[in-house]
Amino acid sequence: MITGKIDVTKVDKTHLFKGKAGTYLDIALITNKAGRDQYGNDGMIVQSVSKQARQDGHKGPILGNYVKTEDRMPPAITKKVSANDPLGPEDDIPF
Repeated sequence: MITGKIDVTKVDKTHLFKGKAGTYLDIALITNKAGRDQYGNDGMIVQSVSKQARQDGHKGPILGNYVKTEDRMPPAITKKVSANDPLGPEDDIPF
């Protein structure tokens, strides 16, 4: 999972557009080349601009940052069961 926060006050509202089910904003996730930064972010969220605007040197505003949360999950705890264990593997069945 990737989670992020954006500062909606930085959205250039002239680039919002109407779709069939609502009003939309194109964004792009840009990964930090050096990996996770000193604040724990894996990258930034920017407002997308058109291909022509990019070619003209324009960049969308930085709206926020994102974190890849699967990288932060603790490792699963496993229990090794030997072949000689009389109870066999544990399970959640109550009978």
